[in-house]
Amino acid sequence: MEWYRKTIADTLAELGSSPGGLTAEEAAQRLALHGPNELVEKLGRTPLAMLLAQFTDFSILVLLGAAILSAAVGDIHDALAILAIVVLNAVIGFIQEFRAEKAIAALKRMATPSTTVLRDGTPVQIPAGTIVPGDVVLLEAGNVVPADLRLVEAVRLQAEESALTGESVPVEKTVSPLAGDRLPLGDRTNLTYKGTVVVTGRGRGVAVATGMGTELGKIAAMLQATGDMKTPLQKRLAGFGRRLALVIILLCAVVFLLGFLRGEPPLLMFLTAVSLAVAAIPEALPAVVTISLALGARKMVRQNALIRRLPAVETLGSVTHICSDKTGTLTLNRMTVEQVWLEGRLVSPVDLPAPAGSPAVTPGDWLLAASALCNDVHYDGTAAGVGDPTEVALYAMAAAGGYGKKELVHRFPRLAELPFDAGRMCMTTFHRGEEGVVSFTKGAAEVLLARSTHVLTSSGPSPLDRDGLSRASEQMADQGLRVLALAMRRWERVPDLLESDVEAGLTLIGLVGMLDPPREEAVAAVALCRGAGITPVMITGDHPVTARVIARRVGILTDGGELVLTGRELEDLSLEEFEREVERVRVYARVAPEQKLKIVQALQERGYYVAMTGDGVNDAPALQRADIGVAMGITGTDVAKEAAAMILLDDNFATIVKAVREGRRIYANILKFIVYSITSNTGTLVAICCAPLIGLPLPLLPIQILWLNLLCDSLPGLALTAEPAEPDVMERPPVKPDEGIFDSGRGWFIAGFGILIGIVALILQQYAMAAGMAWQTMVFTFLVANRMAVAFTVRSGRQSLFRIGIFSNRLLVVAVLFTLALQLAAVYLPLAHSLFSTASLAPAELAVTLILAAGMLAVGEGEKWLLRLLMR
Repeated sequence: MEWYRKTIADTLAELGSSPGGLTAEEAAQRLALHGPNELVEKLGRTPLAMLLAQFTDFSILVLLGAAILSAAVGDIHDALAILAIVVLNAVIGFIQEFRAEKAIAALKRMATPSTTVLRDGTPVQIPAGTIVPGDVVLLEAGNVVPADLRLVEAVRLQAEESALTGESVPVEKTVSPLAGDRLPLGDRTNLTYKGTVVVTGRGRGVAVATGMGTELGKIAAMLQATGDMKTPLQKRLAGFGRRLALVIILLCAVVFLLGFLRGEPPLLMFLTAVSLAVAAIPEALPAVVTISLALGARKMVRQNALIRRLPAVETLGSVTHICSDKTGTLTLNRMTVEQVWLEGRLVSPVDLPAPAGSPAVTPGDWLLAASALCNDVHYDGTAAGVGDPTEVALYAMAAAGGYGKKELVHRFPRLAELPFDAGRMCMTTFHRGEEGVVSFTKGAAEVLLARSTHVLTSSGPSPLDRDGLSRASEQMADQGLRVLALAMRRWERVPDLLESDVEAGLTLIGLVGMLDPPREEAVAAVALCRGAGITPVMITGDHPVTARVIARRVGILTDGGELVLTGRELEDLSLEEFEREVERVRVYARVAPEQKLKIVQALQERGYYVAMTGDGVNDAPALQRADIGVAMGITGTDVAKEAAAMILLDDNFATIVKAVREGRRIYANILKFIVYSITSNTGTLVAICCAPLIGLPLPLLPIQILWLNLLCDSLPGLALTAEPAEPDVMERPPVKPDEGIFDSGRGWFIAGFGILIGIVALILQQYAMAAGMAWQTMVFTFLVANRMAVAFTVRSGRQSLFRIGIFSNRLLVVAVLFTLALQLAAVYLPLAHSLFSTASLAPAELAVTLILAAGMLAVGEGEKWLLRLLMR
């Protein structure tokens, strides 16, 4: 319904309301009819659905099949062990996802916790979720608009609507009906919308839509059908799992056939083949992945990054481009006075002279007084104040210079004012002073230069050099500063404000240049990105000059021929043309939020992984399309948060980079576990497959295979998830998009080291059999001890174990010692002899197995030494 075309009286009548609002009874009835004023959760999944979703992964289904096979051949203990791991994986994944959804709900409650409405003609505070159509809502500066409102009163009311419209400039609101069909949202100036923010002024409006019926809700509804994209790790593990399952089935069939042809009992060979299938599958992998991601997500929350979807943790490790908003993310989101033109020279605000006392006598005194008094910032007990960002900057500069507004208003009480409007481009306030009435005017530099006749100096007003002042203003603007002028005029009494010359004949005091300065930590974070092979990209609605200045300050722009592209230029390019330029663009200025989607698409078409930040409703499609969408926790809308995979609780770019580092560590640790598990399993497979071929009996019994697998893949594997990040983790390039699990030399290591383990195990078997030793127990113990050696070897693909420190991962040391203790129990306890068919080893027999395992560790360290030597 086009509420903007209706008069106030018609609106109230149609909604069955009145200027005094609804009665409490009527409001309760409407709440029951219309439902709460809340956005429906995007996925709306029940806890049961979240839990069942944990069992849909391919590797989990393979494990369930292995558990069924184990139970079918009578190995109930192993079946129960596998099921326990599957359930643990599901529970951890469910808890993390459930907690993330609860955290989102908490953030949504923070957005508009309460609001003031008229009930029975009396202002009352109510939860924002209980607003109903027809409620009359009171608005003040700083309020988040809780519903779509048709304004019935607006006193200098301005609202920030960039979340919906993408316009960065606050919209001045009116109450009169508007003409025209299907006016854009930004032109409906007599309406305010749910999720937007009141910047200045006050007003009241009648609620015309609530909940999903609001403009915010409509866009949220359009996003409901969009599914999540698979992460890089999910894609790689899915392919890895399918290939592994096929290889395992083939090998098990070969083992069964070879043993059967050699004359081994068919039942024994069937049990051996099934045991091999169970052992070859790294059943701890889902648990390792989930626990790694869960622990990483927990750590990230402490670093102000809330993970909504668990796989997003590792996606961060593959990111090649971080496309970041400027305001509040790379900058402080706080306008600050950077330069002041005073008496013919540019100075820093900190270099302004100290207060000269009462009355003010220097241009510096008058500049600070004008900044504090020609200002509608509300005093909140601090030097920051509350109000328009530009006025807050002037307020803070005056307070820092010793001219606090709270004290000044007693000396110079305001008598009248001409509020700012877009036509005049200035604002004037009139004050009673020691020598009559003084007015202060602030506004656009070019406007006040045209209205001024003199400039204030230490010796008094002097003729105005307009050309010189214009050059000074341009010089400040060229540095990306927003330039305002401050002027004054003395009066015998307050003039008639309707006279056209009230803001003429001014004496210019000075020029003020403001900028939203970059965060200090953002500079270091951008440098870290560049060193890590990640391309930081700035996206802003600001002027290209301002964007260029900030980009240079934080290090996004260097002298490397990077491009700055405006939204208009981007709009003129087709997607194909843009894809050819996108790799060179580092800054997008005057960009509408919906154009972010085009940026994401172009980068993804070039094969990159993209992290995209956003806070507005119009950012949601880009956040969903990006490989990882990052929403702002402080300024972000509910819809943006719902669309994102991660939420920045501090809206800080440096937090994204910390999360990337953690993502890289987690991804590397998951790969370390995969290499550890598959390498060790390969050694076992080689020994069992080749023994019949060279005339040896099977080196292990089915129960020993299962014990070996269960014992070694659990605790040591999980301990690898706690491996600290390697020192150069942020000096390496991102993982290539098309890189598989076995790329970057991992496949060769698994094959080579695995085959070597199998060969050594067979040599040990033949030697022990010839010497009359307990050969099967020796091979069994060697394979366990060797896996512990492999766990230490894979901690780093390049660095020596002694360089990274044996005890730098104490959890792994404890896990290895505990695993070896359990294996010794299986060897030496009499009860275990009957269970595992083992025999107690003599000291010499145990020494041989442990020395061989230590030798495998030495081989692994030697390979890394050789690699470092070749890479010099």
